[in-house]
Amino acid sequence: MSIVNLTEQAKQHMATMLKEHNKPAIRLGLKGGGCAGFKYEWSLEDNINKEDEQIKIENGLFVVDPASVMYLLGTTIDYKKEVFGSYFDIKSPNATSSCGCGESVGF
Repeated sequence: MSIVNLTEQAKQHMATMLKEHNKPAIRLGLKGGGCAGFKYEWSLEDNINKEDEQIKIENGLFVVDPASVMYLLGTTIDYKKEVFGSYFDIKSPNATSSCGCGESVGF
């Protein structure tokens, strides 16, 4: 069982990003900050640590650093396309608060 559930839309978009940028992994982590306490931090990665949680996707991996695992356990990540933009929609059952823009969360 994975710590994070990626929808098919999220997997497809991540696979496209990896191919376009010629990177082996997409990383999601949490850093202190943002208006709700923690800020989601996305990056395209060349380096994958053996301690990282890894989910195989087409063209590479989705990884989560060990420090973020306990906060992201049970999270669902979807990819949404709307008239004015597109974004990864993160739904965490562990979050106690979030900001209006969806970029930060409290635990």
